Amino acid sequence: MTTEGQQYKNLESEEISLKELILKIIDWWRYLLSKWLVIVVFGLFGSALGCWYATTKEPLYTATTTFVLEDENGSGGLSSLGGLASIAGIDLGDGGGGIFQGDNIFDLYKSRKMIEQTLFTPLDSSSDQTLMEKYIELNNLTESWENNSLLLSLRYKLQDDTIINIETKKKRLRDSVIGIAVQNISKNYLSVQKPDKKLSKIQVDIKSTDELFSKRFNEAIVKNVNDFYIQTKTKKSLQNVQIMQSKVDSVRSVMNGAIYAAIAVADATPNLNPTRQVQRVAPVQRAQFSAETNKAILSTLVQNLEMSKLALMKETPLLEVIDKPVYPLSKEKFSRLKGLIAGGLIAGFLICFVLIMRRALKLVLT
Repeated sequence: MTTEGQQYKNLESEEISLKELILKIIDWWRYLLSKWLVIVVFGLFGSALGCWYATTKEPLYTATTTFVLEDENGSGGLSSLGGLASIAGIDLGDGGGGIFQGDNIFDLYKSRKMIEQTLFTPLDSSSDQTLMEKYIELNNLTESWENNSLLLSLRYKLQDDTIINIETKKKRLRDSVIGIAVQNISKNYLSVQKPDKKLSKIQVDIKSTDELFSKRFNEAIVKNVNDFYIQTKTKKSLQNVQIMQSKVDSVRSVMNGAIYAAIAVADATPNLNPTRQVQRVAPVQRAQFSAETNKAILSTLVQNLEMSKLALMKETPLLEVIDKPVYPLSKEKFSRLKGLIAGGLIAGFLICFVLIMRRALKLVLT
């Protein structure tokens, strides 16, 4: 009986608590309704601010490049060919495949090296202005640097590092400015993604308030990153090919010299005394032996050279651009209707929150 009585009291207290909660919600709702004029006024004010923001906000221009990246490293018939070559004692080299694997090309697009190299690219062929100078112009940085003559004196040309000896203090300051620009571009301007995870297509987007800047920056960074990617992937295999080609040319030159030396000895002794055959036979045989030896070496080197070229072909990734940015670029504009609705809702929620907190504070203090 005691247990049943306690359960009944608990249920009754829970019902009372739920009833009180509902009454409090109704009370607060009536309080907000009594302040409808304040809420409406602030909502209209927020809508006006949203409309003003939509009117003054500059549109964003998006430049998009898509390309296909197919890396055949470690797959296909060439890998089995390399295994057979290693059994035969021929080293094809392991190429540069271990440097980049999978989707690491995304990290290249976000790296300071690639973005900084792109910022020093000329804006167009008819202008001496670089993308870094255009970036400063778009973000109105010179206005915030009016009181700093050192910042205003900085120049952002590629030859400033290679030809002109910049002071250490100015170079450090310029590197800091470039570093901030790189971080901002990587975070707010640049987007690299795979539209479809199952495909090898990569999409690079650049968004900015200037159409020319978006297009030129997109073209420049795609070219810089893709060229660097291919060069680095094939660097070791290319070095192997160059070394093997140098050895082949050297041995072929020595072999040709030995052949000509044998003929030259015969030409130099046309009417040789039969008792003095040593003057012709020994030099001729020595030259012939050198030529035969170098011929055998050359045969092996030529085989290794061709196998190294196959390894270079294997390490070279397939990178083909599908779509390039063309004018007019995609334009993203914040509409006035969105500004009206978003501004009104945000202002309405804020004033409701303020009113609720104000009343709750009064109830606590009284």
